[in-house]
Amino acid sequence: MGRLKQLRNYVDQRLDGLDTERRNGAIVHLYGVSLAATVIAAKRGLDAELLSMAAMLHDLYAYQSGSYDDHAHKGAALAKEILENLGLTDDKETEIICSAIYHHDDKLQVDRPAEEALKDADVMHHCMNDLSKPVKEKEKARFENLCLEFGLNIKNR
Repeated sequence: MGRLKQLRNYVDQRLDGLDTERRNGAIVHLYGVSLAATVIAAKRGLDAELLSMAAMLHDLYAYQSGSYDDHAHKGAALAKEILENLGLTDDKETEIICSAIYHHDDKLQVDRPAEEALKDADVMHHCMNDLSKPVKEKEKARFENLCLEFGLNIKNR
């Protein structure tokens, strides 16, 4: 079994204790961002597997704790613990994943390519999962740039 699949199985188990609505929301978001991260990474020449793994973990802390307070930073610490316990990544890969998670909520800041790819994957899912919702102000510029990058004709809502 590949390491992404192992990580997904692990995340699924961690989500099993949540109430049905929160669990379903977590699965939709984590898997959606994971797919978006894979596509974005492949297009940009980045490590698609690592970014997909980062996406699977990026909001796990928030879903488990029920709090988004400082969730990116706390989520990076949780991801490091998980990756070390599972032994799925080496130190450099763990650092890339955890740094992307740590910075993923800083949508107005520009960081390294892996961090940017996770931020963009998160924005893509936020904005495309429900096209009837308005785009958050802090995500507008990123979403517009993603639409240009991928040749998408989605009206800015």
